Formats: sequence, C-alpha cells, structure tokens
Amino acid sequence: MRRGITATALVAALALAATACGSDEDSSGSNGTSKGSGELSGTVTWWDTSTAGSEDKVFKKIAEGFEKEHPKVDVKYVNVPFGEAQNKFKNAAQSGSGAPDVIRSEVAWTPEFADLGYLAPLDGTPALVKQDDFLKQAAASTKYKDKTYAVPQVIDSMGIFYNKKMFKEAGVEVPKSIDELKTVSKKIKEKTGKTGFYLRGDDAYWFLSFLYGEGGDMVNAADKSVTIDNEAGVKAMKVVKDLVDSGAAKTDATDGWENMQSSFKDGNVAMMINGPWAVADTFAGKEFKDKTNLGVAPVPAGSAAQGAPQGGHNLAVYAGSKNLDASYAFVDYMTSVKTQAQVTKELNLLPTRTSAYAQEAVVDNEIVGFFKPVVESAVERPWIPETGSLFAPLVTEYTKVLTGQTSPEKAVKTTGDSYRKLLKGWK
Repeated sequence: MRRGITATALVAALALAATACGSDEDSSGSNGTSKGSGELSGTVTWWDTSTAGSEDKVFKKIAEGFEKEHPKVDVKYVNVPFGEAQNKFKNAAQSGSGAPDVIRSEVAWTPEFADLGYLAPLDGTPALVKQDDFLKQAAASTKYKDKTYAVPQVIDSMGIFYNKKMFKEAGVEVPKSIDELKTVSKKIKEKTGKTGFYLRGDDAYWFLSFLYGEGGDMVNAADKSVTIDNEAGVKAMKVVKDLVDSGAAKTDATDGWENMQSSFKDGNVAMMINGPWAVADTFAGKEFKDKTNLGVAPVPAGSAAQGAPQGGHNLAVYAGSKNLDASYAFVDYMTSVKTQAQVTKELNLLPTRTSAYAQEAVVDNEIVGFFKPVVESAVERPWIPETGSLFAPLVTEYTKVLTGQTSPEKAVKTTGDSYRKLLKGWK
C-alpha cells in the first residue's frame, strides 16, 4: 500500500469541490445546498462499512431519520464491504470521481486519509458540536497535525466470547490467563468433544491482544522505532503457535470471520475473541437464541499484561464533497447522543459521547457494561498515517506461523524489515 503524501495535498483536494462529484451518480450539481433559504437540500452519499445483514439495516434506518428531519435532503446509503472500503475510497478520492460525501472510517484510516488530503477539516463546522463531550480515547484517532478530520461514531475493544452452556457442561470457569485458556480448552474437549477456542488466523488485528499480553507492540511512534521484532513479538508468536499446536485452538488461513462466527454460533467451539460489533450477528446463531447463553470476559492475560486493542469507527467528510453543509449536518445527526443511544439499544455498540452513557438504553445494556471498562483500558494504536498499512505484512507472517510455514523468529524479523521500508527513517 502506498504511503501517505504530504498534507499540502489538502489544498489540491479541496479544489476538487469545484470540479469533482461528491456522490456516485450526481454530476449535475443538483446536490448543492440551498443557502439562500438556509434550508438543507440535495444529496449526501454515505458509505457505511458496517456488517451486512445485521448492523447495516439499523444504520440505514437511522440515516432515513435524518431525511425526515431534512425532507429536501436525499441520503444515498451505500453499504461497502469493510475489507474493500479503505482502498476503494482512496482510489475514488484520488481520481476525483465517485467518492462519497461521508465515509464510515475505521479509526486507523482517518490519519491516513487526512494525510492524503482527502478529508475536510471539521473544526468550527456544524459536524463537530460539543467536542468536549467525546471520550478522550475516541477523539484521539480523529486528530492529525492539530486539526480534526472526523467525528467518533462508535468505540470498541475486544473480549473473549464464551458459550455458558458448554462451560457448565464441561465444569470450567472463564480463563483469565493463557495457561488457563489451554487448560479450559482441554477440559472442554474431554467433556464435550468440541474445540475449546477458535483463533482467527487471517487477520492480524486478532493477534494484537497476544502481542500486548507479552508487553509488545507493532511500533513506538513516540521515538519512531519499530518494536514488532523484539523479544515480546517473538514471545507473542510463540504463544499463538502453541495454542494451535497443542490443540487448544483451531484456526484458519482464509475466510476467518465466517469460519469463526459459524463455528461459535453453531456450538462447535466454546470460545472466540471478538468485539461488540459481533454481538448482533452472534445472537442470530442457534446457540444464542437464548441471549443469556452468551458470556463475555476480558481477553486472557499473557505473561506481561492483559490488553486488547482500541478500535472503533469515525465519520469523515470527503474534502471534494459538493454538499458540505448537508454532510456536516448528517455527521452531527449520526453522532448525536440520541442516535448513539439508539445504536446501543439495537446493536450493543458503545457510544463515543460521555453524556450518552447516562441514557437509559445505554445504562441498562449488559454488553456495554462489560466493554466500557475494557475500552477505557484498551491499548491505543499509533495514530500515524501508516497505521493501516502495518497490518498487511504482519498478517502474512502471522498466518505463516499458525500454519507452520515459518518460525516466530523469522516472522517478526520479516515484519520488522517491512515496517522499516514503509516508515522511512524509523529505527
């Protein structure tokens, strides 16, 4: 993946407002705002990257609520597969054609898009109201070079999901450490014949909890050093390899999300690591028709710490949008306290506004009750333009380790070498 260009590209990108289309089909200029009357009008194209089949239905319905408040605005809702959205947006923004007005950006994408000049700064706009109400850790990913380029929509982290009935049948408790995870998995296998733990092997994000657990990280942005290939990185690779080699976990090299979710929902495995974004889909499985059967606990600790990555999504406005006023208003609506409470009620996702946690739908939500303290102690990823690009070389080596194609030592060395090529001048 190419590195970010300098922030001076923002000037060129803003110039696109006079020539580039802010949505996929509108090219006539009819999506502009009626400034004379002060009433919003025209089209806002929104690329939503939420899970199709569960989350997307809710977000589409909420977006329709914005249209009711602003009847002259047409929100063109487009669900873009998460795995395709990052590059699809960059390609469209670079060409000046087909980019949406608003994109749901994974937190690590925001500084990259801002560095490339593809996002409109939001400070002082209607998109960014009551800025101090946002959780500090949620707002951190929206900043780049002292400007704000997105508004936090949801925040999340990861925990271990477990099947309470299978745990009761096996007579085991929730594991708090990696050693306990192995012991519990073995007992589950003995008592039920099912696999104890599903370890997703095709996405390096699922590796981060193990890396943090051994005291490691991908990079140290403060002193511009690569850390993935230090002793902690080797230890973390050994931990995940041992989980698979010992039979405590099953894994995959492709289709990880589908394999993991179906195995857990159908009762073929007792545990998986996942986040609040997976709750709605998990409840659709036969094992969790009784929702009380789902248990959630902190990710088991490694030898050095217990940690999980901070994740989430922001809403950002394309710098070349032809309907900035309506786009700002849409972002504000989609990140309001009322909307965040509705999202929590229907999808169990965590709000980014402090005041939303006083809303009844949030206060009474069991999933939020678990994940909020996890989020507060989650490990922040480095908010640098290249963060999103750090996962490609890591997942290649992570998968090779899990499938026995390379050693932990070689894996982290190869990853570290790739990072230093990407991050010019880093140690």
